[in-house]
Amino acid sequence: MKFFNLLKKELGELINKQMIIGLAVMMVILMFVGNIMKTTVSEAMDQSLYTINLADMDDTELTKELIASLKENNVKVKLYNDDLCYKGEYPEFLSKNELKNIIVIPEGFTDSILNGKKDTELISVSAMSSAASLSNISNSNSSGISAINQCMRDILAKRDGISAEQLERLNSPVSVSERTVVADKSAAISMDTIMGKVMMQNMILPIVVFVLIMMTSQMLISAISNEKIDKTLETLLSTPISRTAVISAKMLAAAVVALLNAAVYMIGFSVFISGTMDGVTEEVTTPAVGDFISVESALAQLGLTLTPVDYLLVGVQLFLTIMICLSVSLILGALVNDTKSSQNMIMPILMLAMVPYLISMLTDINSLPVAARIAVYAIPFTHTFSSIPNLMFGNDMLFFGGIIYQTIVFLVCMFFALRLFKSDKIFTISLNFGQKAKFRKNSSAE
Repeated sequence: MKFFNLLKKELGELINKQMIIGLAVMMVILMFVGNIMKTTVSEAMDQSLYTINLADMDDTELTKELIASLKENNVKVKLYNDDLCYKGEYPEFLSKNELKNIIVIPEGFTDSILNGKKDTELISVSAMSSAASLSNISNSNSSGISAINQCMRDILAKRDGISAEQLERLNSPVSVSERTVVADKSAAISMDTIMGKVMMQNMILPIVVFVLIMMTSQMLISAISNEKIDKTLETLLSTPISRTAVISAKMLAAAVVALLNAAVYMIGFSVFISGTMDGVTEEVTTPAVGDFISVESALAQLGLTLTPVDYLLVGVQLFLTIMICLSVSLILGALVNDTKSSQNMIMPILMLAMVPYLISMLTDINSLPVAARIAVYAIPFTHTFSSIPNLMFGNDMLFFGGIIYQTIVFLVCMFFALRLFKSDKIFTISLNFGQKAKFRKNSSAE
């Protein structure tokens, strides 16, 4: 019986209102992110299924037969005929027609394939608008090329019959010269190769930011709460040193430690990613007009490389994120009145950081519906999670707007933190979730 009474007491202390509220908010966050991902994937899949954007530059009986065969196999074909495709000006063509991808049948395609040449090729052009995998899932070129190969095998088999010499050609009658487009730039390389490299690069910052938010917040909340519980904070604030100086010293020390950790994490993750990916991506290139291009050269052609100034700007946003966490942590730490509560005070910051972290790792925030995008960008941490993709893909106004917004949020949070620490409320304020009422109830019973 004593054991069960003790068990009931321990469960009562652990399962408190803070925990219940945290679980409820966590459920809301996961449902919110889940609905966003469901909408994103559904829209992408609806766009990609059974649809091929095709430009027939050869315009022969064979290509017309190929298009008819695709339609007979329930493939929706959208035909385009534009001089820009003849000239190879694919970025302008995609922008003009508001397309994300196009498969081009070049001139001489029929002569090449009927003469049994092994270098018969299609041109696959894909526009890359972000580094998020789900935002590029609507690229239907891969499935379209497979469908074209299948239909071409059937056509050639009907025309020539099947022989041992022809079998190898029929298995893959056309090769593919892939091109990736970013804004007004293009490179002769597959989008999958670029995506693999860019995604691995962009994976570093969200992980570092999320770890730093947790570490920085917990560090300062614990420091403030412990000093308040031990009464050392009261002694410190009673010394002939301005309270602004005390707060500044605490925040600066925490910021220095956080930035040192950020540097270590960034360097460590960069070395890990570089060692993992370089051996794979450096050799995976696409032939274009008989030449090969390296991944690094393709990234430079597409404008997907960052300059030292860009990294400095990303560092500014990371610093602002840390300072916002510290200013909020000052307030949350002051609300603690016991050791157990200090461990739960990080939950509001953690939950706000989790939303942009999960979304940025899975999809492009800028591709979300307007209402969801505004809600996500209202979280100041979001701008840091999306800083590298915004710089890479030319969203400069959004990037610098994020810096201004984060600065405003930091100043507001710091204003309230200073007001709290300059008043005597710092010694009496607490967030005890009904513990005072419980205490009054026990006192009246006695």
